[in-house]
Amino acid sequence: MNRREPLRIAVIGTGRMGADHVRRIDRVVSGARVTAVVDIDAERAEAVAAGVDGCTAHTEPAAAMATADVDAVLVASSGPAHEAALLTAFEHDLPVLCEKPLTPDAASALRVMEAEQALGHRRVQVGFMRRYDTEYVRLKALLETGRLGRPLMLHNRHRNVASAPFFTSAMLVTDSVAHEVDATRWLLGHEITAVTVLRPTPSSGAPEGLRDPQFVVLETDGGALSDVEIFVNCGFGYQVQAEVVCERGTARIGDGHALVTNTAGRWGGTITQDWTERFAQAYDDEIQTWVDTTRRGEITGPSTWDGYAAAAVCEAGVRALEEGGRVEVDLVRKPALYR
Repeated sequence: MNRREPLRIAVIGTGRMGADHVRRIDRVVSGARVTAVVDIDAERAEAVAAGVDGCTAHTEPAAAMATADVDAVLVASSGPAHEAALLTAFEHDLPVLCEKPLTPDAASALRVMEAEQALGHRRVQVGFMRRYDTEYVRLKALLETGRLGRPLMLHNRHRNVASAPFFTSAMLVTDSVAHEVDATRWLLGHEITAVTVLRPTPSSGAPEGLRDPQFVVLETDGGALSDVEIFVNCGFGYQVQAEVVCERGTARIGDGHALVTNTAGRWGGTITQDWTERFAQAYDDEIQTWVDTTRRGEITGPSTWDGYAAAAVCEAGVRALEEGGRVEVDLVRKPALYR
């Protein structure tokens, strides 16, 4: 890769997330261009490629990565397809930004981590975009000053207007709470050691059979507790909020009160309706940072270890949901590559 030239990226998966990343790289991010897209749906891949100059369409990740005009890979396909795409990227020693989950389960995530270790250097950044959100970044910086003292508790709220038709009760943990799992580990600097999932009576607005909402409690090796209210059919908007309670004070983000109106005897504002609006800036900054560091020959951000740890915690969470009670998280020893 010529560091003076734009980073040439193959985007794997052209669904909603992948197509949005193609748009972002093509129109928002500097120093990069999309040279290939991949999707099992050939027509969809060709339609996305047609909107980008010099972009080719493929149905197999290996075919795209074997071309001479790909320097890096962005994986935005469904979770079960991630492992194969990542291992193929490792064969070409290509840097990768992999949307979460790294893989759907801890065993496959561990295989990916072991394959990356065999290379002897990091190649993967996992797409936990909240680490790039302005409010989360400010909260992390505040905690690192130590001014508020030791974190004792972290309260998280994660609400969606409505769940997709295919959403299952386990997906509330694996697809939604996974973000809070990573945010907890990152903000507090702790590993999560145990998970408990409490289940109130489902909302009347939830589809039949969906256990929504859920209340998830995460224990950490630093002695802090993190709780997550996950409610994916709240009906009124998309909200992500966090409040950390420390020994000498508290800090809260996500209130969304950038604009408050006062008129006709009422005050109020608006509530974002989905994640593409709430985290647009975070996604932009995440991809720009990945492009910049990759062009410098560096790999930063959430690592394969972070993806593996999140998968292990979510597995424990699903067990706690289905079996009840407290479930401990089983992690392997953290390899030197990720320390």
